[in-house]
Amino acid sequence: MVQLSPVNQRRWQRFKANRRGFWSLWLFLALFATSLCGEMLANEKPLVLVSQGQWHFPVLVRYSERELGGQLPFQPDYRSAYFRQLIAQQGGWMLFPPIQFSADTVNYDLRSAVPSRPSGENWLGTDDQARDVAARVIFGVRVSLLFALALTVISSVIGILVGALQGYYGGWVDLFGQRLLEIWSGLPVLYLLIILSGFVEPGFWWLLGIMAAFSWLTLVDVVRAEVLRGRNLEYVKAARALGLSNAAVMLRHVLPNALTATLSFLPFILTGAIGTLSALDFLGFGMPEGSASLGELISQGKNNLQAPWLGLTAFVALALLLSLLVFIGEACRDAFDPRA
Repeated sequence: MVQLSPVNQRRWQRFKANRRGFWSLWLFLALFATSLCGEMLANEKPLVLVSQGQWHFPVLVRYSERELGGQLPFQPDYRSAYFRQLIAQQGGWMLFPPIQFSADTVNYDLRSAVPSRPSGENWLGTDDQARDVAARVIFGVRVSLLFALALTVISSVIGILVGALQGYYGGWVDLFGQRLLEIWSGLPVLYLLIILSGFVEPGFWWLLGIMAAFSWLTLVDVVRAEVLRGRNLEYVKAARALGLSNAAVMLRHVLPNALTATLSFLPFILTGAIGTLSALDFLGFGMPEGSASLGELISQGKNNLQAPWLGLTAFVALALLLSLLVFIGEACRDAFDPRA
């Protein structure tokens, strides 16, 4: 068990005292864990299949119909009436996940026009391509959270490093760095994305690289200000007098105090990353066409006003995620407030 220092114990108690932020953290972690297990909740393949007395796990392993007692050397359609009858004749059975559709599974058995209304088979209805909305929300939330977390980690590393160097050394390093930041922050990110999308097909890693090249600017000013304040404190001067190197002084004495203000910004960076990815997907400059995305679901809701469940589902999913992160950020701000 990790033993917290007295200072961190007090911070944790202050975080817990903010009940809204504390329970938002647990709900956010539960939603994130659920999205990571998306294949176990929404999949056209059964979790467990018993055929001819043998156990199979199609959700993890790709099987051909011949391996499961059929005739064809291809992967079967597990949801088809033919395959269900084939397994029943062998005395076997299949256990499907709660939602028997993946993010890109088309429901060919619909008896109404698409987008179809919510039903017992499609809990949140289908989109205009007969794909299950509930499955696409689960996988879309996972993509958004993974993208936001990766972007936050990369932005934090670069932003903290640049801000620490500027604040600690000051002088020409700080002056030259500030001029570069002014130029870099003035570049139109959206226009660059639109231009580059004409040469490169957008994708997860491509978007992550482009966004990471600009999102780190958020933390530079905060870290720089804290390091500028902390580098002239008495214990920092004493560490230098004892012969510690600049890297050791920065890592051991200056950055830990500077990170206190930085950590409260991280939930808001996550919120901005999710909103940016959703906006790009809505405009058509985000994930590849057909990918599960909350922004793509918003676009479908705009294009199909006769199907209000599409827009409402996307709104509720985004509003819930962003609200939870904002509440967590407020609790972190209270926990790391130096005046408390």
